[in-house]
Amino acid sequence: MYDDYRKILDELKSKSHFRDLKDFQGKDEKYIYYKGEKLLNLSSNNYLNFADNKVVTEEFLSDVGSEYSFGSASARLLTGTLPVYKELEDLLSNLYSKERTLLYNSGYHANVGISSALNQKGDVIFSDKLNHASIIDGMQLSQGKFFRFPHNDMKALERLLQRERENFKNAFIITESVFSMDGDIEDLKTIVELKKKYNCIMIVDEAHAFGVFGEKGLGVCESLGIVDDVDLIVGTFGKAVGSMGAFVTGSEVLIDFLINKSRSFIFSTALPPVNIAFTKWIIENKFPKTKAKREKMLGIAKDFGSDSHIIPVVIGGNKETVDLCEVLFHNGYFTLPIRPPTVPEGTSRLRLSLTADINKDELKVLMEKIHESLLVKQSK
Repeated sequence: MYDDYRKILDELKSKSHFRDLKDFQGKDEKYIYYKGEKLLNLSSNNYLNFADNKVVTEEFLSDVGSEYSFGSASARLLTGTLPVYKELEDLLSNLYSKERTLLYNSGYHANVGISSALNQKGDVIFSDKLNHASIIDGMQLSQGKFFRFPHNDMKALERLLQRERENFKNAFIITESVFSMDGDIEDLKTIVELKKKYNCIMIVDEAHAFGVFGEKGLGVCESLGIVDDVDLIVGTFGKAVGSMGAFVTGSEVLIDFLINKSRSFIFSTALPPVNIAFTKWIIENKFPKTKAKREKMLGIAKDFGSDSHIIPVVIGGNKETVDLCEVLFHNGYFTLPIRPPTVPEGTSRLRLSLTADINKDELKVLMEKIHESLLVKQSK
């Protein structure tokens, strides 16, 4: 009965493409415990080290006590909206100076729900080709048309807009700010110009930038001074915040539309109140104290040639990438191989994800081993 599935899995294994769940013994801030070893964790999105942080957890519980439950037991549109949800949404609206904010259960829920709901029949989305799978899935579920332009190619985007914009009613330009697999930053200022020139709605996913970039940690849009020009800003709580969930902030009419039409919001049980309270507590109490740590982290990344805290090391083949991860494991580092379909064929890589408490000296041996691997590859 299951022969077809076994055949596909065997093929994945033969191409060093098979994925499995790791049996970790635990995590604490910047370290992970695996196969009896304590390893520097370079495959985490815990950018500010708030997740798995016993001190932070104890401080939060001391402040809030047992006020919040561990389950909502309802969707937001039923009985799942307690005061703390509205308090977090209002906090984010005020920080971004936007009319309204809506919480989602994850970044995936947000992107799928936003694209599929807004892109109605007769509408169109223009999407960066390297946008996250959640954005792609949302576009595919929508009733509207979509086009994907070459990554960060503003001339190609404008050619698409010149050719296609007049054929549709509403048009959306959707992009990430910091790209999760390449660590580079989209030319958002030019997109602002194009969105105004061609009368488009601009949506920016700040998943990997929220909590890292900007004076207040609000993302690349804040650091570039374009928050007012972006119609919808999406952010997640499962990365820099160290919690869970996501949000979208923007105009009241668009948020009201999502409340009424976004299926991933309507048909999901709300996140636990304690989770929402922790997110709000982190943003209010911890974000204002992180600027120096964030700047240090981005400074280290710049020394390694990256514009963000995500440093891609493209190896190419699946097996070579898996083998390098094993070498790094034996030298005290936890890295995971990033392979297709997450990245294009032939570009398997390490995605080195820095966190705020990592020091440059801790990466010295890592870079030496990577350099040795690349030299061996070039000599073949």
